[in-house]
Amino acid sequence: MRIFLTGATGFIGSHVIPELLARGHQVLGLARSAEGADRLEAAGAAVHRGDLDQPETLAAGAAAAEAVIHCAFDHDFSNFVANTGKDERNILAMGEALAGTRKPLLITSGVGIGTPRDGGSAREDVLNPHHANPRIATELAGAALLARRIDVRTIRLPQVHDMRKAGLITPLIAEARRAGAIAYLGAGETRWAAAHVSDVARLYALALDRGEPGARYHASVEEGVSARAIAEAIGKGTGLPVRSIDAEAVAQHFGWMAPFAALDMTASSAWTRERLGWQPGGPDLLSDLAAMDYAG
Repeated sequence: MRIFLTGATGFIGSHVIPELLARGHQVLGLARSAEGADRLEAAGAAVHRGDLDQPETLAAGAAAAEAVIHCAFDHDFSNFVANTGKDERNILAMGEALAGTRKPLLITSGVGIGTPRDGGSAREDVLNPHHANPRIATELAGAALLARRIDVRTIRLPQVHDMRKAGLITPLIAEARRAGAIAYLGAGETRWAAAHVSDVARLYALALDRGEPGARYHASVEEGVSARAIAEAIGKGTGLPVRSIDAEAVAQHFGWMAPFAALDMTASSAWTRERLGWQPGGPDLLSDLAAMDYAG
């Protein structure tokens, strides 16, 4: 198939390209700049010029392909709510371009959206339309398209990592440098699900080849890694002191990341593994944090 891939030059998308090519697919990658276009061509992908601020350019890419994988998201968290609205508009625009076809549209969300109302690990069968995370806009847009019989499948991401980046942990390191210490709340018992980027890229390809309309797939390999273990690994790598803080100090220490500090973002992927035959094999989060180059 010819697959339109948004976020094709990004952290995850750049790993999805070789997975798709290895399965005999053709990739049409979204590029905003000439530099991005050059990178896509070097990776073996065709180029579609467009921009997340111009939904019509994404719709045109979707119309030119047999399937869409939407990995792109504006990660400026200072405008997080506005950027979830942008994601909603882009998903609806691409969905409109696919209306009346059987072409699949894979969208990207976060595992936290699958957290049951009574707590516990997120599950693939849970979707709370009133979830407090603004990223719910992504899944509501997908649900609206699904109601129109458009083949929408959702990949929910945990903290995706390698030895260069690690989801929200990367900006957490930047905030720690600003504060002069790496901290965790209380006893550090909150946990975040995680997965190596190579395993996540493989899951996108499997969800395209074997997935079902309306299904939600969890890309979590580790169900939860504790905040204290993460902090200690970062402290060892950066040389920053590690300390526990109370709730009153969270805003001052974590800055814009304060809302995430107390969130328990665990997620099961048992159903995903069974349905798609997904067998992760990449390094775990703490191994990558131990091997990360913190000098950059």
